[in-house]
Parts: sequence; C-alpha cells; structure tokens
Amino acid sequence: MKETITNKSKIYNDPVYGFISVPNALLFDLIEHPYFQRLRRIKQLGLSHLVYPGAMHTRFQHSMGALFLLEHALRTLREKGIAVSEQEQTAASIAILLHDIGHGPYSHTLEGILIEDLTHENISNYLLEELNRQFNGALDLAIQIFRNTYDRKFFHQLVSSQLDMDRLDYLRRDSFFTGVSEGVIGTERLIKMLNVINDQIVVEEKGIYSVEKFLVARRIMYWQVYLHKTVIVAENLLIQIIERAKQLAKSGEPLFASPAFEFFLKKQPNKLQFYKDPIVVENFVQMDDFDIMGAIKVWTQHPDKSLSLLSQMLIHRHLPKIQIQKQEFDPAFLEKIQSEVSKNYGITIDESKRFVVSGIVSNRAYDQMHNEIFIASKSGMLTEIATASDNFNIRSLSDPVKKYFLFYPKEINTIHN
Repeated sequence: MKETITNKSKIYNDPVYGFISVPNALLFDLIEHPYFQRLRRIKQLGLSHLVYPGAMHTRFQHSMGALFLLEHALRTLREKGIAVSEQEQTAASIAILLHDIGHGPYSHTLEGILIEDLTHENISNYLLEELNRQFNGALDLAIQIFRNTYDRKFFHQLVSSQLDMDRLDYLRRDSFFTGVSEGVIGTERLIKMLNVINDQIVVEEKGIYSVEKFLVARRIMYWQVYLHKTVIVAENLLIQIIERAKQLAKSGEPLFASPAFEFFLKKQPNKLQFYKDPIVVENFVQMDDFDIMGAIKVWTQHPDKSLSLLSQMLIHRHLPKIQIQKQEFDPAFLEKIQSEVSKNYGITIDESKRFVVSGIVSNRAYDQMHNEIFIASKSGMLTEIATASDNFNIRSLSDPVKKYFLFYPKEINTIHN
C-alpha cells in the first residue's frame, strides 16, 4: 500500500535550472500519479543517445522543466500588469506539466505504429479527461487551456505555440544533454521579454535578437540532433523491428514480450478501439521504453532471421548505411539493393524491404502561416518576426526543407549511380 504523503512542498534538483519548486498540492499529486511517473521511463530523444551518449534524459525531466518556465513566465506577466488568477495559474501549470503525458515508448518514433492513426496529442487529451475524473473535476480549466477553448487565449499560447514553454525547455535541455552548444538559447531573456497585447503573447522589441537566435537554434537542433542521419537510421530500424514483430505475432509466432507489449503485438488495436475499450488504455499506460528494448534484446536470438538480424543491428549498434539527397531515389536502384540483401541474408524480397528503407524527412523552423511570433514596439504596434527582423535568414526559415533518405546494410557494397 502506498504511503500517504502529507508534506507536499517538494523541490526537484534540475541540472538545467537548479531547484524546481512544486507550486501546490494538486500539482504534487499529479506528479506522483503513475501516468506521470511513467514519463521517467520514456527518453526525451528516443534513440539519439546512439549518436550523443549523454542524451538519456526523459519526458519527466522535460515536463518539469516546462513547468518551471511557465511559472517564471506567469510571474513576469504579472509584474507587467497582466491579471492572472491563482486558479488560472494552477490550470496553466497543469496543462504544461501534462502536455506530454500521452507519449508512448520512444516518443515520436513509435507514434502511429503501436496504435495506427493515433497521435500523442490524442492520447494526452484522453488521459487528461481520465485524470480529471479521478481528481473530481479539478482539471476542468486546465483542459480548456490545453484544448484552446478558454477565452483567454494567451494561456494556451504559453503551452502550445511557436514560442511556448515546451519549445523553450526542450531546446535548452536537449542542447545541454547532447552537448550541441549551437542549440543553447537565452530562456531567461526570452521570458523576461514576453508580454500580452490583445490577448496575444508577444515579445517586446528589445527581445527581437533573442527570438532570432531561438529560431536559428531550433533549425540547427533539428538537423544536427533530431534529424541527424544516424538517428534517422536507428529510429526507422526500430519501426521495422516492431512492424516485423507485429507481422509474426499476427501469424501466431511466439514472441517474448512484457504483458502490455504483448497485448499490442497480438491485438494490434486501432484508434477506435483505444477510445472504446478501457483495456487498450490500461495496457498503453503500462508500457515504456523498457518494454520495447527488453523484448528486442531477446529477439536478437529469435528463430525468425529477419527479426533477429534487425534486432542485432539495433542492440549492437551495427546500424545500416544511409544516403541522403535532395531528390527521390531511383526505384530501380532500390530493387537492386533489395535483391542483393535477399541473396546475402537468404531472405525473401519482401523481407529484404525491411533492410532497405527509403523515406523523406522535412522541417520548417518557423511556420509563418500559423501561430506567428509577434514583436511589439513601444507604441504597442505588432509586427510578425519575419517582417520585423532585418535578418534575411529568418524569412528563409519559414520555407520547409525536405530531404530524401535511403538506408541498407553496410555489408552491401553498392554505389548509387
């Protein structure tokens, strides 16, 4: 039986910000809830630690950091005369604390793989409703802020926008743990420059250069960390392993897995079943990174050649070779490599497609069409950042960058002509 905690005035020692205080008992109880504690077992950057060994931090740490920044932002706005009630502050704090609660194992990597067509935002919404039921309606206002249905829209912008506390934390935190110094941003100055005009979060004009640095840092972090070529390989390899395991499970092949993971391999529930069957949700919240990697470690010895080879590649970090270019790969070239893999490994052409994978990655550091970042002059006039900035690069950051990738086993010596 769990011990009843009476002293809920706790602090967490965070390596990025120092001591983080828990604002009130309700926030403390939410942090202690198993749904939130599960985030301790989900890495923030998926498989990026295979490139940056220090990137072992978790969704739990990130969520606590985002909470810290939101509390700081609301203090700043209060100092500038923006009315924020205690109820609104608690609700906004809950919304940012729980914004990632719907993430499954390995975060974005397996999103839509374990449950088809279901995003972590969908799951977060569902779990917020469930927590609200357990806490007797105490999350009503937090859910409104999270869903942007509350009439004071700037609270939602602090939680989810192009300059929200989520992004401010993950850029600084991910930079810290990967050691990629180009991602360092001045969160303190950015927050001090925030204000609210016409129910809109804006940045005071003296903070324009901090916003420029934030957008450039975001671009660099995407291509140097989040979409690093080796990370692309590792994460797509993980997807192929899970897809092969699901294929085998569907055919009745025995597979080692934790009870929760086994449920998803065998039942393969869809989006509709998630909402209709409580057992699907119950098993989802029991899963984390350990379920997945523990199974894959055992699968390295599985009699199915494709599953064992794919699992060995990931576990032993013998990752496939990757090519990246601006145009699509020639289908004939892919077929040639698939044929070589089929012969080399003694597997069918269909199975070889799990070892020869092509795809596309894209990123836009700043979306000029949605949730723009506004700079406020001293007179109160608002100008969108790409227009306000004299840095041409900021305007170019709103253009999406698209790259095509192809990976295949290193043992296949093929030159792309």
